[in-house]
Amino acid sequence: MKLLIATGGTGGHIYPALALAEAAKKRYSDLELLFIGNDDRMETTLIPQAGYAFRSLHTSGLVGNIVQKAEAIVQMVKAKHQAVQIIKEWQPDVVMGFGGYVSAPVILAAHSLHIPTLIHEQNSVAGASNKLAARYADGIVICYERLLETFDPKKTRLLGNPRASSALQVPFNREYYRSLYLREDKPLILVVMGSLGSTSINEIMCEALPKVKSDAQILFVCGKNNKEEVMKRLPDDHHLHVVEYVSQLEIMEKVDLIICRAGATTAAEITALGTPAILIPSPYVAHNHQYYNAQVLCKHKAAFMIEEKDLNSETLNAKIQLISENKALQKQMREAAKQLGFPNASEDILDWIDEMKR
Repeated sequence: MKLLIATGGTGGHIYPALALAEAAKKRYSDLELLFIGNDDRMETTLIPQAGYAFRSLHTSGLVGNIVQKAEAIVQMVKAKHQAVQIIKEWQPDVVMGFGGYVSAPVILAAHSLHIPTLIHEQNSVAGASNKLAARYADGIVICYERLLETFDPKKTRLLGNPRASSALQVPFNREYYRSLYLREDKPLILVVMGSLGSTSINEIMCEALPKVKSDAQILFVCGKNNKEEVMKRLPDDHHLHVVEYVSQLEIMEKVDLIICRAGATTAAEITALGTPAILIPSPYVAHNHQYYNAQVLCKHKAAFMIEEKDLNSETLNAKIQLISENKALQKQMREAAKQLGFPNASEDILDWIDEMKR
């Protein structure tokens, strides 16, 4: 099996692609795998670090003024020609795009060469690159049912995010859990807003978390280079622990409630694991897609949402107390989350890839 994967720009596009790659390694003894990404984004580091062959193209989004958009179109045309050469040279059985602007020219190139193509849309609102690529792709994988209204339902399957499969395969790390000074006999509330954290939300958390009326211990992941400033503002409280980063999946088995953003990877993981959540979607993402991701979970009673504009000590603590003090509600949220999860996402996508190869 020769599989080419195009992805890039953000972790939301890259991590699901890497998760599928790991599943493919386990399935195919003869696997040859090549990634194509942007030449100036995080994939240039992440993908080679994961041990995969990587080729780069230069692309950018159709944003800005007329001149910038024209430049982006020229870059895409050039990137497509370069992708054609890579595909001719490498001869993949199937090409799969995971979004980001680099995906579209690769899918268009594969289509022009009559190579079977799949795209994967992680969010509940389709990205611009996938909207373009969808016209030429042979198959479209989605994670939210509402996208059946966006894409051609005849070639679209609701199979989920490969990160869901990965989340279930990471075992609880007791030694690591204890190294965070956490106790296994107490409930745990995890507060995490991404690897870089959020300055504005950190300020609110510094006010809100010391007022939480709960027996739970709280692990507050404040983001890179933020710990010193956060510690100055927090009281010395034995139930409140602050770290810059956490290997989240290694402790998720013990998390009773997570307070987090609503990105595609996060949504995939918490639904696969059945973790009750308070979602604070970032308003600074394309098409406000985190809000719509969160809306789906809330509609199915798997989570609660607080928009950032409404976030304060009172609104947060009201939701924390509502969940923490109601075991029946916690059980309902876990069950509802799991019903939205796709634990077999990776295998189901690879099954479709096998169909396409045949």
